[in-house]
Amino acid sequence: MGSKTMFLDRRAVPVETVLSNASKAARGLHILGVSEGDTVALLLRNDFSFVEATQAVALLGAYCVPINWHGKPNEIQYILNDAKPVVLVAHADLLAPSRDAMPSGMRVLSVPTPPEICAQFNVPADLARPAPGDVSWPDWLAQFEPWSEQAKRSRATLIYTSGTTGHPKGVKREPATAEQAQAYAELMRNVYGVVPGARVLIGGPLYHASPNAYLRQAVSQADVVLLQSKFDPEETLAAIEQHAITHAVMVPTMFVRLMRLPEAVRERYNISSLRWVIHTGAPCAPDIKKALMQWWGPVLYETYGGTEVGAVMISTPQDWLDHPGSVGQPTPGARIAIYGDDGKQVAPGEVGEIYIRQPALADFTYLNQDDKRRAIERDGLISVGDIGYLKNGRLYLCDRRSDMVISAGVNIYPAEIESVLIQCPGVRDCAVFGIPDEEFGETLVAAVERASDEAPSALQVREFLEARIAKYKVPRRIDFHETLPREESGKIFKRRLRDPFWNAAGRQI
Repeated sequence: MGSKTMFLDRRAVPVETVLSNASKAARGLHILGVSEGDTVALLLRNDFSFVEATQAVALLGAYCVPINWHGKPNEIQYILNDAKPVVLVAHADLLAPSRDAMPSGMRVLSVPTPPEICAQFNVPADLARPAPGDVSWPDWLAQFEPWSEQAKRSRATLIYTSGTTGHPKGVKREPATAEQAQAYAELMRNVYGVVPGARVLIGGPLYHASPNAYLRQAVSQADVVLLQSKFDPEETLAAIEQHAITHAVMVPTMFVRLMRLPEAVRERYNISSLRWVIHTGAPCAPDIKKALMQWWGPVLYETYGGTEVGAVMISTPQDWLDHPGSVGQPTPGARIAIYGDDGKQVAPGEVGEIYIRQPALADFTYLNQDDKRRAIERDGLISVGDIGYLKNGRLYLCDRRSDMVISAGVNIYPAEIESVLIQCPGVRDCAVFGIPDEEFGETLVAAVERASDEAPSALQVREFLEARIAKYKVPRRIDFHETLPREESGKIFKRRLRDPFWNAAGRQI
C-alpha cells in the first residue's frame, strides 16, 4: 500500500495517507450523526479531500452526493434541500457565495482550497482559507482515531443528472446484493481496464458519474492515481510522459483540444505508455477519434450508458475501426432495445428511442420523484433520453431526444451537425439547436465559439457545412460567442442558449 501514490497535479500524497484520513473522517461523520442510508454532500473540486470524504461515507453505508460546483447558489440550494444531507464538505472558496443557500441544521466542514486549485481558478488567498468560525477539515480530522468497526454495506454515489429539462434528478440506487457487487466489479474491469499496477489519470470533474466510478476503481487497483484540478491539453501530455500513465478517462472535447495542439507540441511528448483510454459523456466525431488513434495507437475504448444505467455498451479500438461511429456492443449481461413512437420495437437500422439495462447495477429511483422513474421504463428497460439505431449488433447514436429538431416535418439531429462543425477552422466549440419558426415549426441555430487566432464568418461556416452535410441540415442562423456556457468537462449547457428563444415566443420545450 505504501508504494501507491496519489497526485493532485504535481503534488503527491501516499494513497495510504488518503485512506487513513478517510477512516478518521468516517469516525468523525458518525459522531456528527451520519448513519447507514443517510446522505453527505460534497461541494469540492478534484482534490484529495474528495477521495477522503467519498471513502469515509462508503465505510458508513451512507450516500455520497457530489454537487456540480459550477452551479449557481439557487441550483446548489435545490440539491441540498432535495438530498437533505446531514453534513456538507466544501472547499472554502465555494462556501462563500453559497452560505445563504445552506439549509438549517446541516453541519458544514470547510476544506482549505489547495494552492493548485487556487492557481487554476484564480482563487484569492483570503477565500481559500476557512472563514472564522468554520470547522476546518484538516483540524477536524486530527481529532479522531481511525474507524475500527466493520464497514457497512456500501451504497453507490448519489449522482444528480445534469438537468437538461427542469431540475436535476438524484439517482438513488438500492444497496447491491453480493452477486451484483461481484458482477459490477467484473463490469468495471471490462469497461475501464484498470488492473493492479495501473497508472491512471483522471481529467474530468469527479461530480460526473464516469470519472467518479473510475476513481473508485483506481483507488483500489492502481499504483498511481493522478487527479487534474483542471484539464489542460499540453499539461496532460506532460503528465502522461512524466508518470508513464497507462490508463485514463476522458471526454471527446478533450480529444478536440489535444488534436488542436501544434504538431511540434504533440511530438514533444512520449505517450507510448498508454494502454487503455476510456471516453464517454458525448458522441465523438469519427474524424477526431481516427486522428487521435493514428497518434496514440489503438488505445481508445468507448462506453455508452448513463447515470441511471451504468456502462451498457463498450467499443474496443479494433471494433470501432471496423465499425466507425458506433458506440459498440452490449457489455456482459446488458440488454438493449429500440422503440418507435408507437411503442413497438423497430427493425435493425431503424431510428428510435434507446432502452437499456445492465443487471450488474442495483435498481434505482429518482430521489423524491419515483413517478419520473416509472415513466422512463418499458419492458424492464430504461431510457436515458437518447435516439439511435442498431446495426450489425452495434449501437449508433443520433442525438438526445430533447435536442432533436423537427423542421418542416423532418427529424434533424444536431449532434450530427456539431460533429462536423467542430472541425471547421476557427471554431473552438459549438452547439446546434432548434428555435421557433412560423413557417417550418423549428429552424436551426448554430452557436459558435471562435478560436482567438482565427475568426470565420457566418458565410465561411455555412460553406464549410454545405460541402459536408445536406443543405437542409445547415443552420439558417449562425451566432458567435466569446465563450459558450459549459461545465469543466466541456459539456455545453445548451438549454441556456436555447431557452431565451422559446421564452420570447411564449413557448417552452
